[in-house]
Amino acid sequence: MKWRRHPADVLPLWVAEMDVRLAPTVAAALHRAIDDGDTGYPHGKVYAKAVREFASRRWQWDDIALSRTAVVPDVMLGIVEMLRLVTERGDTVIVNSPVYAPFYAFVSHDGRRVAEAPLGEDGRLDPAALEEAFAQARRSAGRAGKVAYLLCNPHNPTGAVHTADELRKVAELARRFDVRVVSDEIHAPLVLSGARFTPYLTVPGGENGFALISASKAWNLSGLKAALAIAGPEAADDLRRLPEEVGHGPSHLGILAHAEAFRSGGDWLDALLQGLDANRTLLAELTAEHLPGIRLLRPQGTYLAWLDCRALGIEEAKSEGLAVVSDLAGPARWFLDHARVALSSGHVFGTGGSGHVRVNFATSRAILTEAITRMGQALATFQY
Repeated sequence: MKWRRHPADVLPLWVAEMDVRLAPTVAAALHRAIDDGDTGYPHGKVYAKAVREFASRRWQWDDIALSRTAVVPDVMLGIVEMLRLVTERGDTVIVNSPVYAPFYAFVSHDGRRVAEAPLGEDGRLDPAALEEAFAQARRSAGRAGKVAYLLCNPHNPTGAVHTADELRKVAELARRFDVRVVSDEIHAPLVLSGARFTPYLTVPGGENGFALISASKAWNLSGLKAALAIAGPEAADDLRRLPEEVGHGPSHLGILAHAEAFRSGGDWLDALLQGLDANRTLLAELTAEHLPGIRLLRPQGTYLAWLDCRALGIEEAKSEGLAVVSDLAGPARWFLDHARVALSSGHVFGTGGSGHVRVNFATSRAILTEAITRMGQALATFQY
């Protein structure tokens, strides 16, 4: 999809897929399964065991009980299922805008109401905005109503990696206002130099939350569907209410691939992170050289960067209804038309996203250089 959505002359730096070869150990696991004819139904806890071992090695997260895990089709569908466990139709789910566009669509389509707690200008969590959103949602819900908070950790699109102190504040606010936290940790392995990932379920007060994790982003396995839901100790009874049929959704080959990635893909991941670190530096240099009117918010994690293009003054028409990832407006539409570079349009990420674009820098240095150079040349040449 990344390379076929647009005409051949367009450089795609939009959807969150990387231009990398599959990790050799993951490819070998898939080849073995095919050679053995092992394409049936999944079984057992191989995925959960692999995540537990990885989390212990990388994040010193040592208390993932297998009984508090469940396989789910993918992270977004897993989020929907966790929200179904702790909210009802009509209840409020709070998100930090700008945020991953499907948060709005999936939550709304499941009958929940989305409320926003905007990020700060630095692209990080704003405790005051979060407290206000929690308080408002609790007042609207009343004593018996339910409220949930959908956390993006690390954050897409700003690349912020929430600190332990920030997450402790989240947990404290969630306890005070009786808000259940569901943490999307799909980008957790993709933390670059200078930052450290903290799993939400490891912070004091986070024991009644849920986390969703997958190898899909870090090992480029988006087409092999599988994810893992993890409940905190106080949420174990809630997870036990998850319908059995939810676990029938993941692909067997997906589970094998994701488990192998977490189990043996560490060296490949380390090499990837070095490359992403170098590309992050290159992107900053290219932006300063070719896009002087645009502000880059330096990401701490993911392979996604958030560019503030508001100073360009490019008009951005308001869209009707829920936006989807591929919708284009404003600067993203302009750069596609005039530079032949496909970026993610900021308006799809909710309030605060207009006038911005998201760049996927997980590509070759040559493509990244050509794309940003094209954008600069277009700005220097065309009237807009």
